[in-house]
Amino acid sequence: MFTPVITGTGIFTPDQIITNAELVASFNAYVDLYNAEHAAAIEAGAIEAKAHSSEEFIVKASGIEQRYVIDKAGVLDPQVMHPLLRQRSDDEPSLMAEMALDAASKALAKAGKTAADVDAVICAASNLERAYPAVAIEIQELLGINGFAFDMNVACSSATFGIQAAADMVRSGSIRSALVVNPEICSAHLEWRDRDCHFIFGDVATATLIEREEAAEGPYFEIRSTRCATQFSNNIRNNNGFLRRSRPDGVADRRDMQFMQNGRKVFKEVLPLVSDHVAGHMADNGVVSGDLKRIWLHQANKSMNDFIGRKVLGRVPEPGEQPNILQDYANTSSAGSIIAFAKYSDDLKDGDMGLICSFGAGYSVGSVIVQKHG
Repeated sequence: MFTPVITGTGIFTPDQIITNAELVASFNAYVDLYNAEHAAAIEAGAIEAKAHSSEEFIVKASGIEQRYVIDKAGVLDPQVMHPLLRQRSDDEPSLMAEMALDAASKALAKAGKTAADVDAVICAASNLERAYPAVAIEIQELLGINGFAFDMNVACSSATFGIQAAADMVRSGSIRSALVVNPEICSAHLEWRDRDCHFIFGDVATATLIEREEAAEGPYFEIRSTRCATQFSNNIRNNNGFLRRSRPDGVADRRDMQFMQNGRKVFKEVLPLVSDHVAGHMADNGVVSGDLKRIWLHQANKSMNDFIGRKVLGRVPEPGEQPNILQDYANTSSAGSIIAFAKYSDDLKDGDMGLICSFGAGYSVGSVIVQKHG
């Protein structure tokens, strides 16, 4: 048996930013167009008028101040309200693979490793660009990695589930190391015309290199324990898929083909699920709240993270103990906890422990207990 460790992380960040002010201006312009176009039906009471959004509403509801996206022009066009991405030929790298390549190359560089040191690639993400061939295999090819690759989707928990899968394979000796990559083009599945969620998501890609402890060439984080759990719920759902054309109205622009969420139920049901999961994981491994120097949580909502942080630590977290990045990146699905970990982990000292946790649709929750060495 081998000890799995995290030796490198990488982040690809798009170069386009949408501020809350820009988003609100665009959304409100769309609302005005909609209400004018449907004035008669609104007057007759057949449909309701849409309401304006505001910067204050967005910050209060989520803590988000901006988001990075692949394409802002389409999103901010009141006549379009979604990203406009160039159609690529099958001979070109896919957009997800291109994003993942950047993040993976940074993770390898940080670990001081090359493609020759990697045996597997796991592309763990909420919204895969195509059904097949696996995006992970394309990433493997672009990086020049021998071995194998596969895609996995557990929504916002995909990164921690991917880390568990990689850690288990490293621990068993079936592979030397694996790259877990999380390319998330969340802007493409978000309904930017819905006031309740139009501000939630952004685009990014992250990568994590997991390998045997003896192969580490610098400071690393030992993966002491992982735990994953799922519980079926429809409260976060997207009905898009390859069976669309086989059904009546399947290719219509239906609302349920984009991100759908019953926010109140999610908040009420997910918080105790995550809190109990983490508490049980820590207890079974003899870890108490005082042992944790830092927790890196899924970046969905500041209020949710603050609640979970208090539950895990048994008190209000001190500044820096529970770093949030969603004010800058928004919700980036599976990548959020890894962005927080990558940006806020280098300062930990030898022996310090922390916990990575992600949660989301499914419901799903994954947690990883790590310890710094070196």
